[in-house]
Amino acid sequence: MSEDFDDIRIRIEKITGYPFGNPTLLGEALTHASVAEDHLSSNERMEFLGDAILGFIVCEYLYENFPEEREGELTKIKSAVVSRRTCADLSDQLGLTGLLSLGKGMSDRNDLPPSLAAAVYESVVAAIYLDGGMQAARCYILNHMTAVIDAAAASAHQQNFKSVLQQHAQRKLSDLPAYLLLDEKGPDHSKCFEVCVEIAGNRYPSQWGQSKKQAEQLAALAALKEMGVVSESEDGIIDLVKD
Repeated sequence: MSEDFDDIRIRIEKITGYPFGNPTLLGEALTHASVAEDHLSSNERMEFLGDAILGFIVCEYLYENFPEEREGELTKIKSAVVSRRTCADLSDQLGLTGLLSLGKGMSDRNDLPPSLAAAVYESVVAAIYLDGGMQAARCYILNHMTAVIDAAAASAHQQNFKSVLQQHAQRKLSDLPAYLLLDEKGPDHSKCFEVCVEIAGNRYPSQWGQSKKQAEQLAALAALKEMGVVSESEDGIIDLVKD
């Protein structure tokens, strides 16, 4: 490896938090077809593999952390997380795009299509997988993708605050929320219910709803607000607060 590549390897390892045992894999992940001797020497095959690994790990994470969600909702979240745009944005933010080796005709990096930036992210995922296995790839992906998944889930859920709270509690509190029915009032045909959330022995503000489901959703939202996971604007818009 050249001295220049050694510098790039050090930068990549700082970005990914992963020390490569076989730097040749990293070199291939950073080689665009425009500068490769042939297509088999470029990062195209790694992009193919990295895309599949990324999809699997995100699906696995969603399956484990959103046990109440149906297949359709999980698919929506996954599609947003593994999109070309998301991968390209992450590649740019992490500084991976600038390390891609390009041919002379593509020297203006400001005009590169998002697909190239996305390909770098996926190729690096593949390089880490081939060098260190699935767990190494999982750690790298989730280190940067968890916040993206949370934001996509919050957007997809809209008013499903119970799912957002469940995922947050599992990831941050290592416990599951329990919904406690505290009171109910009114005639059988028009009852109101008071519910609160309890997590790891901590109770959060109770809320009233016209059904148990509504009360549970409002109680979940109250808990999310108190924990600082979401914020509510004056217009009533709920936003996920970044870690």
